[in-house]
Amino acid sequence: MKEVEILVEVKSDKENVMKALAVFESGGIKRVLDIYFFDPSRKDLKPDKNNRLRASLRIRKKGDKASVTYKKDYFEDNDEWIYSDEHETAVEDFDMMVHIFELTGLKELVRVENEKYIFYTPEYEVVFEDVKGLGYFLEVELLHQVSDDEVGAAKEKIRSFIRKLGIEVGKELNAGKPELMLRELHPS
Repeated sequence: MKEVEILVEVKSDKENVMKALAVFESGGIKRVLDIYFFDPSRKDLKPDKNNRLRASLRIRKKGDKASVTYKKDYFEDNDEWIYSDEHETAVEDFDMMVHIFELTGLKELVRVENEKYIFYTPEYEVVFEDVKGLGYFLEVELLHQVSDDEVGAAKEKIRSFIRKLGIEVGKELNAGKPELMLRELHPS
C-alpha cells in the first residue's frame, strides 16, 4: 500500500491543537510502541550517515494490537521524501515477534514511544502525537490510494489542509520519527 502523508512538528500547545481537531471524528487515543530493527548484513535496513532510513522493519504495539511492517521509501532527486510502500500484517504476540527477530540476528535500531490522538476526515487520518523525547507532531495521511503521478498533488492538498487548521507548525520534516529519534540520539 502506498503511504502518502505529511509530518510536521507542532509549535502550538496541546490544548489549542485538541480544540482545532475536535471538529473531526475521533478515533480515540492510543499508546504506541514502535521498535525498529536492522540487519547487520543488509545495507538497506541501516541508516545512512545522516540517519536517513531508505527502508525499515518495525514491530508496533498499539493498544492491545500488534503488527509488523516493512516500509520502502521513495525520494525525489533532491532527497525529499515522496511516499512509502508499506507492507503490514497483524502479529498475534508482540513479545514473541521481538524474540523471533532477535533470534534471526536482527538488532534493535531505535524505540519510539508515543501517545496518538487520532481523528478522521473523509480524506485523511489526522494524528496528533506526543512523542517521548521528541515533542509534539502532526501527521496527516491520505486514506485512499493515488497513482504515482498524483502523489505531488495529493501532498499539496494535505499541506493546504494543515494550513487551514489554525495550528502553529514547523516546516515539513521530510523524515519519520525513527530518523528524528536517531538524530537526537546520535547528532552528527
